[in-house]
Amino acid sequence: MEVKAIYKDFRMSPQKVREVVRQIQGLPVDQAEAALQFIPRKSAKAVAKTLKSAIANAENNNELKREDLIIKEATAGKGHVMKRFRPRARGSASPILKRSTNIRIVLTDDKADAPAPVAAAEPQAASAEPEVAEAEEVEAVVAEEAPAEEAVQESEAEEAAAEETEEHATEEPAAEESGESDAEEKK
Repeated sequence: MEVKAIYKDFRMSPQKVREVVRQIQGLPVDQAEAALQFIPRKSAKAVAKTLKSAIANAENNNELKREDLIIKEATAGKGHVMKRFRPRARGSASPILKRSTNIRIVLTDDKADAPAPVAAAEPQAASAEPEVAEAEEVEAVVAEEAPAEEAVQESEAEEAAAEETEEHATEEPAAEESGESDAEEKK
């Protein structure tokens, strides 16, 4: 059976309230109350108040047990918007929107209807196995290519060393000649 409670026109933007409401969706009632107690936001108090109201509705009106209740749905929708204006330069004005939120919490005692908790979502172990297999394949390919790459790197290193010795051999006489001409110019 489903039981709901609605808190209308809470003076805070829906975007700010949704951050809190998402954290309790799919949790048992006791865990949700404990979580809301330690969330350091103004909206957490309003959500906790709505949750307590929904629990009271379930216990008193429908005679459900508190231990069986799970949060099936928790939403923060748009409420009314107060429109105000702020004067600006050269006789113009800019609007200010003071938003409000309608908080809606639906509880159920049927565990099949309840969604999975958002906070407890973890990657599955089965999905990790293909990644391990791919990593092993990559390592095998790299191991096969490594000897060929080492041979190429060695030959490139030898060629570079040979070129350096040739360059040094050709540069030294030129340096000596330029050194002699510099000495003659200084005299």
